[in-house]
Amino acid sequence: MSGTVDKKGLPVAWEHCIGGTSISAEGASHPYQIPNTRIIVQDIGAVIPRGDWRSVAPHYNAMAVESFFDELARAGDQDPLELRLRLLNGKSQRLRKVVEMAASHAGWTRGSVTSFFGVAALSHWGSHVAEVIELERTAKGQLKLKRVTCAIDCGIVINPDIVAQQMESSIVFALTAATRSKITIGEGRVEQNNFYDYPILRANETPEVNVVIASSREDPGGIGEPGVPPLAPALANALLAATDKPVRELPVSVVG
Repeated sequence: MSGTVDKKGLPVAWEHCIGGTSISAEGASHPYQIPNTRIIVQDIGAVIPRGDWRSVAPHYNAMAVESFFDELARAGDQDPLELRLRLLNGKSQRLRKVVEMAASHAGWTRGSVTSFFGVAALSHWGSHVAEVIELERTAKGQLKLKRVTCAIDCGIVINPDIVAQQMESSIVFALTAATRSKITIGEGRVEQNNFYDYPILRANETPEVNVVIASSREDPGGIGEPGVPPLAPALANALLAATDKPVRELPVSVVG
């Protein structure tokens, strides 16, 4: 990832180079109004067998895109939430709306020494999702997951309970991947075998999760996968706000 900001602190150039295959670029196209954007895919092959994961390529591309966006915002001395809203226009109005909804319901603030927020958003599978992570600093100085707020516009909603359940399960799945589960390779093999060395998030480690559903008359979109990709970058951006250090590798360590 590389980018440039102008004298006003606004992004004017964006380059994203992806190592993988053609499907690896899915979800890499960002929604922001940045005048010079280039996405490159380099097919590097793989000696380790790979399989599809929940939300497939948009999961890791959203991590790259949305966390890098916050780094560009900081480089230009811009508030990452305000900059998102400024650069989301035109065809991205529905995404802009859910970003506003998620931030509002999360109680987004800046400048606190005990609470830190990160936001990330994605439009894919016909749906638009934004998620806000709130971290709090404990008395011992640790960073604790306090709350996840999710806003989704998936078009016409038939059963809101199912939409909320899908978002909640997506968040738990993505939080598990971002903070607990890790695949390592040894002697050409995956070293993990089962839940004892590939842990999942437990109920007592899961923060408060709030889901807000936008009222929409648009065609129905997907709900099984869109809730996964924004989680990891929202967490990374909250950690960036708390530590001033960008997240370059997952999983990260936070208190559940």
